[in-house]
Amino acid sequence: MDSTGLKVFGAGEWLETKHGKTSRRRSWRKLHLGLDLETGQIECSELTTDDIGDPSAVPDLLDQIDEPVHRFLADGAYDGAATRTEIVQRFADVEIIIPPPKTAVAGPEAETTPTARDLDVLAIKAHGRMAWQKSTGYNQRARVETQMGRWKSVIGERLRSRTLNNQRTECRIGVSVLNKMTSLGRPTFERIS
Repeated sequence: MDSTGLKVFGAGEWLETKHGKTSRRRSWRKLHLGLDLETGQIECSELTTDDIGDPSAVPDLLDQIDEPVHRFLADGAYDGAATRTEIVQRFADVEIIIPPPKTAVAGPEAETTPTARDLDVLAIKAHGRMAWQKSTGYNQRARVETQMGRWKSVIGERLRSRTLNNQRTECRIGVSVLNKMTSLGRPTFERIS
């Protein structure tokens, strides 16, 4: 799961194009996407205003998922007890892989009954962040980053619609287009030597 910003094409952009004037305020939206790493399909999406944080979008994104989730990968912006609790309540036996911030410390009960986050903090402290990423498979999150890049190169970096509801429809169409492209075929890699 990850998010990216999309510009809103509005009056400010039109004035800049026509008259060369720059507007003081740029409007943008935040697109949240959830990707199935095995199929490459976008399983959930949500378009929010720029003031909605990533953890706040998680419940609405999880509402769109009907299948069980065995592994949840997200960047550090999703770190927090509320996100982890929401995921665990919805999916049994889910492995949550979210990097804690560099300043994170293990909880007070980490020695006796450590949480999954405590184990991550302790593993990073003992072996380093790169070793933690390799051992947990966090590097697979690059596939979501690739999907974001695909969105911006195929669909575009800006929204054409003016209202939030129409922009959400525009994003659902974009998700459908990318999923259709993915279903047509994906590259496979084979070692030949």
